[in-house]
Amino acid sequence: MQRLIIIIVLIIPFVLYSQKKETINWITNNSITIEDANPDSELTIFNNNTPIKFEKAKIYGFGEASHNTKEFFDLKAKFFKYLVKNKGLKVFIMEESYQAEAGINEWIKGGKGDKKTIANNFNIGFWHTEEVIELLEWMRNYNIGKSEGEQIKFYGMDIQVGNKINLEIRDFVLSNKIQVDENLLIVADSCSNKEINYENPTDWWQLQVPKLHQLKQQILYPKLDQEKYQTIERSLNYLISYTEYAASVKEGFLASYKCHDLKMFENVKYIINQQAENAKVFIWAHNEHINKKEMYNYGSEVLSLGRHLKDYYNDDYYSVGFDFGTGKIKGYVTDKKKGNYWKTYHITKPFPNTYANLLMSINKNIFFIDMADSYENEPTHFFSQKSRSLMIGGGGYQPKPLYRLFMKKIYNDSYDGLIFVKEISPSHFILK
Repeated sequence: MQRLIIIIVLIIPFVLYSQKKETINWITNNSITIEDANPDSELTIFNNNTPIKFEKAKIYGFGEASHNTKEFFDLKAKFFKYLVKNKGLKVFIMEESYQAEAGINEWIKGGKGDKKTIANNFNIGFWHTEEVIELLEWMRNYNIGKSEGEQIKFYGMDIQVGNKINLEIRDFVLSNKIQVDENLLIVADSCSNKEINYENPTDWWQLQVPKLHQLKQQILYPKLDQEKYQTIERSLNYLISYTEYAASVKEGFLASYKCHDLKMFENVKYIINQQAENAKVFIWAHNEHINKKEMYNYGSEVLSLGRHLKDYYNDDYYSVGFDFGTGKIKGYVTDKKKGNYWKTYHITKPFPNTYANLLMSINKNIFFIDMADSYENEPTHFFSQKSRSLMIGGGGYQPKPLYRLFMKKIYNDSYDGLIFVKEISPSHFILK
């Protein structure tokens, strides 16, 4: 018996090495090389080897393993431009507030303003970067000379900001001379102007939700033309979603995350079905939102935006996740003495027991893996095995405690496609 155990112990390393080599060979031969991260160069190799499901999809969710990484932003811009030029895509939906839409759409349609001021429309600071602004400028240049129906349109789907929605509602009621209970308009004012207290949540928000639904009924009851109806309905829905999300915070972080992604899904569905006339759509968000399974660790059952999209639109939705091996990345440091600040960290090698640890062995700097091809043909089922990946959220890279950043995923379940970048660097922020 002891001799058998010794034999097994000696054999296991050889078996694992053989499997690893087989996996590396398959990925090397079957992954699609991305020439570079330049947002303005062509995806020539990808265009000649486009996965079937990618080709047939109508809604493309592109994630990012962190919010502040240049290569992720540039590669997403690269794929967006490719889809616009080659697949007729015209709708861009971002992990950003509804309130950002008006100013950005006015500018990318040729309106007033410039590159120095357009970022002020964003409510999420991660988009105040040269990479994002240059993409908006590309949209503006693309739209020049095109009809309304041919132009790219920008939409926000996030629901974490409520300010100024009440002003749109009041202006609509006044301009259309609609009889509405003033007390309900005051409720809209209160919800719109009140910020969410994540540290000390109350049940105040829950009490406002039925009042906002009552306000919506009063405003939409009169007969309105379709364009007016859609404009104000979206404003009302957004304020209700913001209030429902704020109410969910009191139930705990899992409940709030479930609500957050459900509401973003409802916004995307409304945009696609009501305002985008079922056009092809590009969604820009974090990996955790666009993945087609769930947020956080495998088995959490916190359904993501991407999961809702996959359940509703099936193969019309194609989810693309990002992963990386090494490079520089920013993290937010809380320091009572020095004050809070952003710090740049350098990850010099991939972490053990992660997908990235093996993917770094591939002799390509950037590559795309079609998960359907992997699931059907990769001999070792590497992407069907649960492994760790980094989940770097709003606070950026946090080395202490590092274990909190690791999530256990099954990539074949999470994504339709995966883009791996060997080395990353910080995005270039534009300060207000």
